[in-house]
Amino acid sequence: MKNKKSFVLFEILIAISILAIFYISIKPNTNEFKTNQFIDKLQFYIKQVRNKALIDNKFDLENETWHKELWTIKFQRCRSNVGGIYFTIYSDKNNSGKINKEDTLKDKLTNTYMYSSNYCNESNTNNEDVLLTKNYNIQSINLTCNDTTSLGQLSFDSNSQVYSKLSNEFEDFNDYKINNTCTLEIVDNIGNVSEIYIDGKTGYSYRM
Repeated sequence: MKNKKSFVLFEILIAISILAIFYISIKPNTNEFKTNQFIDKLQFYIKQVRNKALIDNKFDLENETWHKELWTIKFQRCRSNVGGIYFTIYSDKNNSGKINKEDTLKDKLTNTYMYSSNYCNESNTNNEDVLLTKNYNIQSINLTCNDTTSLGQLSFDSNSQVYSKLSNEFEDFNDYKINNTCTLEIVDNIGNVSEIYIDGKTGYSYRM
């Protein structure tokens, strides 16, 4: 009887071990899942900026700096005492060079702004997706077409042409056209690297 009980206990332990191995094999990598979730969202937001630019033509013969109002997605660093990175989607309507909440895109699904200050605080009025490090464990962003002092930006005109910077001078405007493919590299907190490619002449974005 004792041997029978031992055998049953042994069988139970084997079954638990098999279930544990099976669970580990099918359990999703939470960090990787979170990163992939963000990459999909980011690609959607880039497409959203492009589509916004297509229907909101900023060209104005009477305004030499009309190009500064182009719809843009910009990646920036949070304050050094906070750490991390964030992004905003905006059109600089006042040509001030400062990104105000009123200038940013409002997400109709959540009724929140695609905005954050460099304090990177969470807010009921701001979309949580913009806080890349805090909410998605993203540690670095690298744009191969970056001409700014920030982490980089992509600005779109109504013809889907993409620019790496919005110059203060109209004469320099075309100098920042992206005429080839720009790579947006995203690295999470355990070193996983993902890439989104943006065609400079069409604004089309894709993943390999």
